Amino acid sequence: MSGRCALAVLALASLALASGCGGGGSAPPPPPPPPFTSITQVHVSQPVTFTAGCDGVAATGTLYTGTAVEPSLALNPLTPSNLIAAWQQNRWSDGGSQGLSLAASFDGGMTWTLTNAAFSRCTGGNAGNGGDYARASDVWLTFSSGAAYALSLSFTGGILQPGSSSAMLVARSGDGGMTWSVPTTLIKDGATAFNDKGSITADPNNASYVYAVWDRLTGATGGPSYFAVTADGGSTWQAPRSIYDPGPQNQTLGNQIVVLPVTDVLVNIFTEIDNTGGAGTSQLRAVRSLDHGTTWSAPMTISSLTAVGSTDPHTGAAVRDGSGIPAMSVGPGGVIYVVWQDSRFSGGQRDGIAMSRSSDGGITWSTPVEVNADPSVQAFTPAIHVRADGVIGVTYYDLRNDTSAAALLTDCWLVTSSDGVTFRETH
Repeated sequence: MSGRCALAVLALASLALASGCGGGGSAPPPPPPPPFTSITQVHVSQPVTFTAGCDGVAATGTLYTGTAVEPSLALNPLTPSNLIAAWQQNRWSDGGSQGLSLAASFDGGMTWTLTNAAFSRCTGGNAGNGGDYARASDVWLTFSSGAAYALSLSFTGGILQPGSSSAMLVARSGDGGMTWSVPTTLIKDGATAFNDKGSITADPNNASYVYAVWDRLTGATGGPSYFAVTADGGSTWQAPRSIYDPGPQNQTLGNQIVVLPVTDVLVNIFTEIDNTGGAGTSQLRAVRSLDHGTTWSAPMTISSLTAVGSTDPHTGAAVRDGSGIPAMSVGPGGVIYVVWQDSRFSGGQRDGIAMSRSSDGGITWSTPVEVNADPSVQAFTPAIHVRADGVIGVTYYDLRNDTSAAALLTDCWLVTSSDGVTFRETH
């Protein structure tokens, strides 16, 4: 999930982070950037009712119509007023949605036009166009200097269940997100494997290259990181392959590739979950490529990951959040920043938002620091962006204002920093 706060505020937060220009800070360490004094909330998603039975299978789970979850947002590097958003529309309780909705804006996010791609049957997918799947999930967007790309996990049936199938599909848009191509299938598996949690990254140094990465679960035999690349702007894709295998019973999760400026070094950052011996430990790791993904390094460890997950403070019920899913961004000079949920700052009592950075292309990493402004409450599901002038922005949720058991209410916060040490918070 590339976008973390709700779509109503996702566009404005990302615009605030991606806009703005001017020089970076100077020594001594600069003060935090000023708070955003004028924020306009824009509702991007719209209620969508698909045709009854459009998925073509018997219903399992509970369908939550009107829901719009796990959004992604991409900004056109050539025309910053052009943005594309995507999200899961009408989520099922047992995974995935009826379809992925997409929207395009050409006025900096103030107005949006809804569209879709044939990633599932409910949005026009069929056997002829490659989108013949009952559900779609985990949408991810990226913009190159010439086109936009959307990645979908499309599937039918339960994970690793008889008769099931899953695929990673990519659609391309050459008109700023208004129309989308017939999807290209990067990988398709039956019941023996499940493709999950994909992301897609356009190479900012060379528009011909676009990289997709995900984890491929095969039950007890594990879940390695899988990778596919196009070198011709999406016309063709190389066959997918494993680039890191943590071993039997273990898996990767939340794979995402960042590309360093000028050097074109690729760094794939992910969570590794090790279940050998029933330990169930997690750590953040990274692998690097110096040749557009042809070869990859041995893994480097960023940090242990000790998230305990979020709960309703009134009932203790677990809350589905982004624990185990890191977010990352590259700043000026190729400095990589990564954020994630972690309970280390409270001795394992509750999750805060941890941040680490690397100044040598992902080889070594700094000691994690806590960036959420109120460490006395649980914070979760972070996202990060670094502006061209070096200002860091991190969004996350917390429950500090949830004072009534009548409803579980959360707030989205943005903290900004010019030095990665001192942060200023905006609601």
